[in-house]
Amino acid sequence: MKTQRKIEGLYELTSDAHDSIRSSPYYNEDLAPTQVEKRTWTTYSMATLWIGMSISTSAYMLPASLVAVGFSWWQAILTVTLGNIFVLVPIILNAHAGTKFGIPFPVFARLSFGVRGSNIAAIARAITGAGWFGIQCWLGSEALNSILSTFSSGWAAWDFNSAAAFAMFWALNVYIIYRGPETIRFMESWGSPLLIVLCLSLLVWSVSQVFAMGKGFSDILASMPTTIAPDAFWPTFLGGLMANIAYWATLALNIPDFSRYAKNQSSQVKGQLIGLVPAMFGIAVIGTIVTGAVFVTTGKIIWDPVQVVENSGNPMMVLLGAIGLVIATLTTNIAANAVATSNDISNLDPHRISFRRASLITGALGVIIMPWKLLSSAGAYVFGWLGTYGMILGPLAGIFIADYYLHRKMRVDVFALYAGSKDSRYWYTGGVNGRAVLCWALSALPALLGTFVPALSFLANIGWVLGFVLALVLYPLLMKGEKGSILTEEEDEIITEYGESVVLPAKESNSAGAVAGEAMRVRSE
Repeated sequence: MKTQRKIEGLYELTSDAHDSIRSSPYYNEDLAPTQVEKRTWTTYSMATLWIGMSISTSAYMLPASLVAVGFSWWQAILTVTLGNIFVLVPIILNAHAGTKFGIPFPVFARLSFGVRGSNIAAIARAITGAGWFGIQCWLGSEALNSILSTFSSGWAAWDFNSAAAFAMFWALNVYIIYRGPETIRFMESWGSPLLIVLCLSLLVWSVSQVFAMGKGFSDILASMPTTIAPDAFWPTFLGGLMANIAYWATLALNIPDFSRYAKNQSSQVKGQLIGLVPAMFGIAVIGTIVTGAVFVTTGKIIWDPVQVVENSGNPMMVLLGAIGLVIATLTTNIAANAVATSNDISNLDPHRISFRRASLITGALGVIIMPWKLLSSAGAYVFGWLGTYGMILGPLAGIFIADYYLHRKMRVDVFALYAGSKDSRYWYTGGVNGRAVLCWALSALPALLGTFVPALSFLANIGWVLGFVLALVLYPLLMKGEKGSILTEEEDEIITEYGESVVLPAKESNSAGAVAGEAMRVRSE
């Protein structure tokens, strides 16, 4: 029978095919393919989504942490910008399948890893997503702790105030996710604009403090010279560059979770070009200049914006800044980390693990990851956390691109991704494509060895790119001769019908939060 319909370059399941997979153990409403009429996101929608996710506390810390480890102001800004230009390539390429076929990331992973094997890739992404969830909870709890300490001397003197603030902020995050789409939509609709105002206010305040001392902008720039030894510069630069690429390594994988709502390929490509790099460049400039200005006024390199606010010496600045950071971190965390991670976990057993149950698991993993350890220093954040998981996720991005473009020429049997039958073209062996798993291991191994063998440390310094390129080369070689999973052009004609569909008018949004909220409304229970 005809299982999929092609409408102006976009594919969707036919009604009969959709009904027949509802009982599949690999289907639930959160992971279901998006029908064409629900793909209403415009270029503006995709751009504002990225702007909203990019302007965040953790993004501010990227250039500031580079300055803290010895980069000059222009080196820090350049490193952040180059990293985001590089990672934009796999993001746009992997977004294509989401837009064309309406499938989320865990289902997209079934193409290369198999219906069951997709859990290997999904959980790798979920673990890093849960780590980010924990990091954002810790950052938000620091701001919450500042608010409580400002109002209560008893709270400020309590030995366990940091732990208590973390528990409170963590619980608030989990509660909002568990409550579902309407609560999430409300939070997202006004959080991003507030963060933009906060960042600009922080910039104006910090620079004005320097001017009040009788110094100028040149003094701010001069306060951030390169302090890295010449023989250590390139390893440090490459490590910092890989860390900035790895910052969005999770989104380079699960971008189909968002691109599945785009009206067409032009919308997703242009929106991401407009949204990601300019926003990250802007936050890099703000983070770097504020770090330099604070050094001029205090003599300290402070890379954490919460500590910048705390050291302002102005109680009102502490209060307003901390409140803004709490709200901004909360909204960013839910949009960029919690929902996608919960969907990855739901993919383990779609019938038994609902989105709500998965959200509780996400919260628990966010604590187990111990984010306070990951943020113990600028070096631990940049070269420890970001650098290490980048080595693991880089090969996955390469595998997905090689599989989708080189192996199967962008032809997908959507029905077979959900059917779960052993006769499915994506079943491979026992539901797992062992060749993809082998490719992942071989591609990640050199960089991981570089973290343990000093003589090979240069491999770790280019971990994400090395793994990505190796996977692009190895995967087609390992899959050579494997024809069972390929949907040929003739087969595509047999299972595909062509028709017209009325696409509902897009509701233009004035904020990235409202766009993210719409995705969560469709994907959540």
